[in-house]
Amino acid sequence: MRSVPELFDLDGRSALVTGGAGHLGQAIASALAECGARVALLDRHDPSAVASGLPSVDGGEHAALTVDLSLEDQVQAAPAAVADALGSLDIIVHCAAFVGTDAHTGWTSPVEQQSLSKWREALEVNLTAPFALTQAALPYLQENGYGSVINIGSIYGALGPDWSLYDANDVPGTPAAYAASKGGLLQMTRWWATSLAPDVRVNAIVPGGIERDTASRFKTAYEKRTPMGRMADEEDVKGAAAYLASDAARYVTGQCLMVDGGWSAW
Repeated sequence: MRSVPELFDLDGRSALVTGGAGHLGQAIASALAECGARVALLDRHDPSAVASGLPSVDGGEHAALTVDLSLEDQVQAAPAAVADALGSLDIIVHCAAFVGTDAHTGWTSPVEQQSLSKWREALEVNLTAPFALTQAALPYLQENGYGSVINIGSIYGALGPDWSLYDANDVPGTPAAYAASKGGLLQMTRWWATSLAPDVRVNAIVPGGIERDTASRFKTAYEKRTPMGRMADEEDVKGAAAYLASDAARYVTGQCLMVDGGWSAW
């Protein structure tokens, strides 16, 4: 029987983290590298600087890919590029997402004013791209019998929004497109898990709200509603990612791990 550190050891394995230049993607990539994996960061913004700052591992350097997940040809070419750079592709973390901003017309508007073009863009990046990327990566994920896919969801892909938090604090709520695309990704987790076993495990991490320049009134209201009494930070997701990527979770598939401070327990 292996020890717990041995179960979490990712030495000799290679991982792809989409959205790798973002705050959460960087944290997840760091967690996997700390466990010994070589990591390829994929982002539409050049993630080379982030890749060079990851913890060093035996067996070579980390890699960086500049890819637009809304472009099908780039998505389908990415797994082969990762395998060529790192020697294999054993783990994929779908962290990239179209989250939008107030600057996008018809994104955080009332539902009757929400934009169909932004709806389509969100589904393309948040749902279609993970499907296409995983599909193209299957020959690599299945090769060694311990492939792991981790989808990054959202509490609003699993639950309805609590509008009282937004209406009372002048903060725009989550658009329908974001919620629907993340909800679809969670259901895709279950579908993939039953379809790709036993060679590939598929799970999801469902984070609660992550604090990053959060408006103080909203932060206070959010924390009051959360059993743990605070918003999440990126470090809260590192352990979950390391667990689901490794043999510590070798009998875990099809699960959506709520990392939400108890938000969903009410």
